[in-house]
Formats: sequence, C-alpha cells, structure tokens
Amino acid sequence: MTSRITGISSMATRLVLAELAGAWRARSGVDVAFESVGGVDAARRVQAGESYDLAVLDADALDKLVATGRVVADSRAGLVRSGVAIAVRAGSARPDVSSEEALKRAVLAARTLGHSTGPSGTALLKLFERWGILDEVRPRIVQAPPGVPVGKLAANGEIELGFQQFSEMMYVPGIDVLGPMPPGCEIVSTFTAGLCAASTQPEAVRELIGFMHSPAAADAKRRHGMEPA
Repeated sequence: MTSRITGISSMATRLVLAELAGAWRARSGVDVAFESVGGVDAARRVQAGESYDLAVLDADALDKLVATGRVVADSRAGLVRSGVAIAVRAGSARPDVSSEEALKRAVLAARTLGHSTGPSGTALLKLFERWGILDEVRPRIVQAPPGVPVGKLAANGEIELGFQQFSEMMYVPGIDVLGPMPPGCEIVSTFTAGLCAASTQPEAVRELIGFMHSPAAADAKRRHGMEPA
C-alpha cells in the first residue's frame, strides 16, 4: 500500500499543487502533501539529502539536482509555464508598462523596485543589465526574503514597483497587477517535477507526476495563472 507522498516546491506553484494533490487524492486514494518554500531553499534542502518523494522546481534548478543524482533523470516532466507580472500598491499611480521602452522608463522613475529570489529575480537583473541601467537602479532594488511574496512588499509600501510570477501576485491583497512583462522582455519560468532518488515508492510518485503532467490537470493550472508546460 502506498504511504503518503511528500513533495517540496517553490512558492510559485504552492496553490496549484495543493489543488492537484487534492484531485489526485480523490482519484487514487493516495494522500499527497507538498511543502512550499523559497525555490532556492527547496533546491538546497533536496541537495542536502532531506527526504522527499518528489520536487517541483524551476527547470534549471531541477536539472542541477538531476546532475547530482538527487532527482531521477527519466522522471522529469514539465508542469507549468509561469510568467512574471508587474504590480504596484493598490490605488497608487499606475505607470505605463505596455512596451519595453515604457517599462524601462517606469523602472528608472520608481523610487524602489522589488523582485524575488531565484531565477525570475536573476532574469530581471539581467534585463536591467541589458538596458544598461543596472548600476543606476541597484541601490533601489529590494530582494524579498525567501518565501515572502513581492506583492506583500508592494502592499506594505516597501517597494513602488514589484516583479514576480503572476501566480504569486494574483491572490495578494492590497496590490494592483499592471500586467505581464511586455513583448521583448518576457520572463517565463517552467516549473518541472521530478522523482527524488531518496523516494521509497517511485512507481506511485511516477503515477502522480504523470497525472500532474496530463491534460486532466490543465484547467487547474490556468485557474492559478499559469499555462500547461
């Protein structure tokens, strides 16, 4: 008999994984529990040998765990594509972010900027570098602590312009989401599932991953602001 399946994930997929876990429980009778933390912390914990049955992380982070043998290579399955959105405090001025040039102007005008840890934050800094403004805006950049939504910093007035996956912005109270990154500077992460080598029930975990990757999971993914991968 399959015991409870345990997983670890980054915060961006917390809600969709909770819904999919419930759907799998109803379908198969197998209990599934995900722990969702900052993506950098999740990858570090799997690499350190903490015992989980599966991990759901940004594709690059998961591939590093495959390379070190912590995740089984042939179990890897893309689940969702999650794009970065832009937000401000509710009721505050809404800068134009409809084009790359407009977004650049908004970034230069903002008193403070916020991004998350992990790949999306790194990609944002690379965008600022490509624009030639990174050194100018770096003193105004606030990195959210692991597991803390950037939207919360915007809602509290700690940052003026925030960047994070839409799936993490869409349920945060006290913010206005301006929209996705404009054409030419989109930041999209593919969150990917993999069987942890430490799992003692690999076949049950592979069945769960197959369900989460299947068309049956597509509607849940879209409800939570992501697209099936």
